[in-house]
Amino acid sequence: MTSSMAEGAAPPPACTLVIFGATGDLTHRLLMPALYNLGRWGLLPKDFSVIGVSRSEMSSDEFRSELSETVRGFITAKGGEAGGGAFDEGVWNALVERVHYRSGDLSEAASFEELKGAIAEISGREDGGNVLFYLAVAASLFGPTIAKLGEAGLTEEGEDRWRRVIIEKPFGHDLPSAETLDADILKVLSEDQIFRIDHFLGKETVQNIMAFRFGNGLFEPLWNRDHIDHVQITVAETVGVEGRGKFYEATGALRDMVPNHLFQLYTLVAMEPPISFEAEAVRDKKEEVLLATPSARPEDAVRGRYTAGEVQGKAVTDYREEPDVAADSGTETFVALKLGIDNWRWAGVPFYLRTGKAMTRRDTEIAIRFKQAPLSLFKGTNVREEVPNWLVLQLQPDEGISLQFGAKVPGPAVRLGSVDMRFCYKDYFKTEPSTGYETLIYDAMIGDPTLFQRADMIEAGWRIVQPVLDAAEKRELQTIPYEAGSAGPKEADELLTRDGRAWRSLEHQP
Repeated sequence: MTSSMAEGAAPPPACTLVIFGATGDLTHRLLMPALYNLGRWGLLPKDFSVIGVSRSEMSSDEFRSELSETVRGFITAKGGEAGGGAFDEGVWNALVERVHYRSGDLSEAASFEELKGAIAEISGREDGGNVLFYLAVAASLFGPTIAKLGEAGLTEEGEDRWRRVIIEKPFGHDLPSAETLDADILKVLSEDQIFRIDHFLGKETVQNIMAFRFGNGLFEPLWNRDHIDHVQITVAETVGVEGRGKFYEATGALRDMVPNHLFQLYTLVAMEPPISFEAEAVRDKKEEVLLATPSARPEDAVRGRYTAGEVQGKAVTDYREEPDVAADSGTETFVALKLGIDNWRWAGVPFYLRTGKAMTRRDTEIAIRFKQAPLSLFKGTNVREEVPNWLVLQLQPDEGISLQFGAKVPGPAVRLGSVDMRFCYKDYFKTEPSTGYETLIYDAMIGDPTLFQRADMIEAGWRIVQPVLDAAEKRELQTIPYEAGSAGPKEADELLTRDGRAWRSLEHQP
């Protein structure tokens, strides 16, 4: 969302945003900068308040001072997720004066009773009015926190008030745990009160996938097994675990990235056209893709673990030597999968997914390889090999779309050369730094769940990857070392070479 896009949007209704885990990194680095941007774009409610809740003892003034220092740094820092812009003191002051803080223990019922009183006092309404709860806490606290909200009567809705809960990932750590968590929270909340967030879907370029597919008559007729050979989805990171060894040991690349981030891109690319952009119409079509995807086979999966190396001139420590990582860790920092979709549009078209840390280049892209035209026409010429036709949706770091095709090289001989047509967002649209959370927080405030996952979608995603998780748990699918700064383990290449294909290079693409 950018300021230009705000022209067609109205501020949400009055509400209070309660952030559990308010002293954590997520609040400082992403949530408060996102609220600042919404304020700058005129998309915060007129009557809006924030209540931060955490165990730390501090006053509201101390919390405001802490936020002012960190948020200003994130906004003005070049290259940051929300950075690179001038800091608007007026916008920030108008926001931060509406920020309050309450210390509390989420395991104690008294904390929720005190919070209930604070919401009523700050909102100026005895019933507390509209409240959006944000669970920026450890995943193990999702269920217990929602249960305590229910016991305190904080999730009860009325004719003129709503109550909604935003839940961060990871939503479960496998299929059984996701099913259990869904069952627990649905005892307290209705599905339309639950907003399972994935910040990937807040990125403009991700949302543009549907606009690109369904808003152009040029591409959608080609978007099927008759014309597409295969699809590659890559989310490569140059960073390692960055001191998050404890989290990563319990999670790994597959759980951290595939059932959420990569499957969001996967379903957007593969979904059938919805009848409208209404939330349920879109989410139904995305779920259909997951339901039509057979569970991944362990033989179609590769797990990797980075070793010491160099990434873009910077030395990287072996994953097993990171703090809080076991010396014999079997956790994967890289995963590659081959999937297929059993429906009319995609039958026989493989989808290759990969994600990893400490790789040679930061790159998030969806690459669609079209089938090759026959070369019989070029008999007797200098054309000896095909020129690949790629449509690439580049999501980061340089958002854009490119189309690669063959053209005749100038000269008397008939030779084909590869050329590219490229569109870059920053060249065509005025874009501003954002965190990716702006759109999602705004949508939760207005009650639009289009960009959030339903329980059935979460569970369908875990079902697909569960055989790989089981094989890893039984040590039937070991992690394969790869040097930091590389494109991952060589075994990942074999997922494609055995099919006569190859990954696109992670080196700079034209």
